[in-house]
Amino acid sequence: MSSHKNEVFTILEVLIALAILAFVLLAIATMQGRSIKGNSQAIGITEGITLAQDKAEELSRLAYDDALLTVTTDDGGDVTNQDADQNGIDDDDEGTVVDDILNFGLDKTGGGADNTENVGIYTIHWNVAVNQPLNNVKTIRVIVLWSDRGAAKRASVDCMKMDVI
Repeated sequence: MSSHKNEVFTILEVLIALAILAFVLLAIATMQGRSIKGNSQAIGITEGITLAQDKAEELSRLAYDDALLTVTTDDGGDVTNQDADQNGIDDDDEGTVVDDILNFGLDKTGGGADNTENVGIYTIHWNVAVNQPLNNVKTIRVIVLWSDRGAAKRASVDCMKMDVI
């Protein structure tokens, strides 16, 4: 006579097994959702950096005096009015005047040219500082801005263009 009692699962054992299975499936679903969100953000960052690099390469291939490489400031000086003593360091201790010139135009305050191009959700800006860091050298900063799930994102690339004399 075999014991049939040992071969049959009780309802309690089945419920415990289902609870463990549900917990594991919930953890996997949460992990999958975070993975999808992370991949989406990575795609946005990759696209932003790629656009910045592409624009920087395009601008660096241009002639030194090309219209797209126009001076961001009329005199190549401190349009931000933060270097009263003309020593190249911001009086507000937030970096160099070159950084202000290169970022100038993004906040749309002051004068000077701001070169802008839109590609889908991305806005590409490029600014030029003349004779920086040396004479006959233009420093070009390409800045790409976009929004991802309501958060502002930014990627930037710098390159230099030398005037061959």
